[in-house]
Amino acid sequence: MVCGGFVCSKNALCALNILYVMVSLLMIGIAAWGKWFGLISSFQVVGGVIGVGIFLFLVAVVGLIGALKHHQVLLFFYMIILFMVFVVQFSVSSACLALNKEQQNHLLEVGWNTSDTTQRDVENSLDCCGFASVNYNETCSAPCFYNSSCVSCVSKIQVHTEEVLRFVGGIGLFFSFSEILGVWLTYRYRNQKDPRANPSAFL
Repeated sequence: MVCGGFVCSKNALCALNILYVMVSLLMIGIAAWGKWFGLISSFQVVGGVIGVGIFLFLVAVVGLIGALKHHQVLLFFYMIILFMVFVVQFSVSSACLALNKEQQNHLLEVGWNTSDTTQRDVENSLDCCGFASVNYNETCSAPCFYNSSCVSCVSKIQVHTEEVLRFVGGIGLFFSFSEILGVWLTYRYRNQKDPRANPSAFL
C-alpha cells in the first residue's frame, strides 16, 4: 500500500527523524569514546565528528517536532536544510567514489601535513615513519623506529584508502538518498490537511 495518507506520512517522517537522532547520538558517542580511551588524540577530528553529530541531531529534532505538530514553518526550514545537506553529502560521496590514485595521494599528503597529532597517531597505529620516505635523523614514535625497520606510511595507508573511500562514499550515497526521501515526505506532508482539524481551516 502506498504511503499517501496524512497519518502514514507523519509516521514515516517521524521514523526517519528518529533514525537521524540515533545516528547523530552514535556519532557523538563513538567520537567521545575514541577520545576518552585514547584511540584518537586529535581534537580537530573529534571536534569535527561531534560537531556534525550535534548538527544532525538538531536538524532531526526540528523535523521531529515539525512532524508531530504539523508545524508549517518548522517543516519548511527542515526541508530546506535537509535539501542543502543532501547536495553537499551527495557531492562529497560522489567525489569519494571518483578519486583516482594521484588525487588520493595528494589529499593524504595535505592531511598528513596539517596536523602533527594525526601524524603521531598514524605512525603509532600503522607502525611506520614519515609520509613518503623514512628519515632516521628525525624523531618518530613508532616501535619500528628503534630497530630501524620502518617503512613509509603512505605505502601502508594506500592499502586501505580505496576500500575506505568506497565504503564512505557508499554509506554517504545511501544517506543522501534517505535525505531526499525526507525532503519529498516533508513537502508532501506540509500540503496535507489534518483530518482531525476543521475542514474549512487553512493549513
